[in-house]
Amino acid sequence: MKKVAIVYHSGFGHTEVQAKSVFQGAQSITGIQAFLIKAEDAVNEPANLNKMDAIIFGSPTYLGAVSAPFKAFMDATTDIWFQQQWKDKIAAGFTNSHSLSGDKLSTLIQLAIFGAQHGMIWVGQAEMNTSPDGQPGHPDAINRVGTMLGATAQSENADASETPGGGDLKSAELFGARVASVALRMK
Repeated sequence: MKKVAIVYHSGFGHTEVQAKSVFQGAQSITGIQAFLIKAEDAVNEPANLNKMDAIIFGSPTYLGAVSAPFKAFMDATTDIWFQQQWKDKIAAGFTNSHSLSGDKLSTLIQLAIFGAQHGMIWVGQAEMNTSPDGQPGHPDAINRVGTMLGATAQSENADASETPGGGDLKSAELFGARVASVALRMK
């Protein structure tokens, strides 16, 4: 069995909903064992992730960057980085914000650079922007924002049970399955 960890922080619950969809997609691949891990829990023992074949990073976008709790997790991996213990592991990332753009791309870039610093192999989003009514940005569209570096979602409402929407969650599920499939193909 290949092991895939989804390490995430969620401030208001929206990114956790997205993380659960990523988890569901990863877990759907035969031969994959997926783990859903809060960044706050991983910050004290990030070396527990050394046994993973792939790590998918998830954070809300706050002011164009990862959240402070997720950044604390990143900073806690310094010893792992120094020893390059995550070198050649699969990495990927996802993010959520209130605005349709919300500068989510800068968060994905931050996550990709984090993975690159660790010598990891980055996997992006492969799903094309598809909409059920032909209109770009439709809430039910797969990859409705058209971001390819990672999976993105938008949450308009304060209630995390309502957002992110169906298309964003389906995109997250497909993304998790893609990353898991890539991990499965690696030696």
